[in-house]
Amino acid sequence: MKQLGDIAGVFAYLSLLTVGGGMAAFPELKTLSVDTYHWITFPELLHFYSLGQLAPGPNMMMVASIGAVVAGLPGAAVALVAFFLPTGLLTFGVGRLWIHLAAWRWRPAIQVGLGSVAVGLVLAGAVIMGRGALTDVLYVALAVVVFFLLLKTQINPAYPIVASGLIGVLAHWLEYTPTT
Repeated sequence: MKQLGDIAGVFAYLSLLTVGGGMAAFPELKTLSVDTYHWITFPELLHFYSLGQLAPGPNMMMVASIGAVVAGLPGAAVALVAFFLPTGLLTFGVGRLWIHLAAWRWRPAIQVGLGSVAVGLVLAGAVIMGRGALTDVLYVALAVVVFFLLLKTQINPAYPIVASGLIGVLAHWLEYTPTT
């Protein structure tokens, strides 16, 4: 039962850090789920996050995977509710208040400030993720190529995602294929 309480506390807290999306909470997600509670390893977290990116719907549905590892199906349910309910309620309340503050002179400054915070949080998440995912020259090169491809072209992101996955599978297969 304590595990379910820990899951609820961790994911409710993380929910409030998702200004700018799930990547904004990634550094603290790593700290809590890997370093503090030791629920999963960093490579497992990267795999869960990657799968969340590929799955339809919100990418942070991957929190259910962590909850499931810790406490099975009840853990998955608690992680999902704890992660989405606080932010959902807060967004609803702030959204209603925001409408009433349409003419407030501080509103534009708050919007610009929150945009900057969101960018900083997302960049911090990307750096933390990069430290764990870019473990080889091949993967660094792949990240750089995909980054510039997406930055400089109008290519559908699905193409580099699928291509990168295939390159990763091929690299893994070549690395672990026994030679005789």
